[in-house]
Amino acid sequence: QVQLVESGGGLVQAGGSLRLSCAASGSNFRFNAMGWFRQAPGKRRDFIASITSDGSTNYADSVKGRFTISRDNAKNTVYLQMNSLKPEDTAVYYCNRGVVASLPWGQGTQVTVSS
Repeated sequence: QVQLVESGGGLVQAGGSLRLSCAASGSNFRFNAMGWFRQAPGKRRDFIASITSDGSTNYADSVKGRFTISRDNAKNTVYLQMNSLKPEDTAVYYCNRGVVASLPWGQGTQVTVSS
């Protein structure tokens, strides 16, 4: 069973940056698309970014131009570089397989952006 471990969250002021990491167990990581999702308090979990096995990326409109997803297949890790953070980016951030999130969710990592 693949396990996902997110890290890198924290408290940052508006306009600041954070880099999230997601480490995945298993030998098939490099063959799978991976995605980042987030869930704000009282709201549903939403897709925000994805990256295919060959590096093609896709972003939700809310983060396009500010966030960058990348991956290191040698480390079984996917990253989310978040720049120009806004208070509305405050949420728990999760990674999962592709855009359909077919794996059990990890614990996520909390990102809090203060105004």
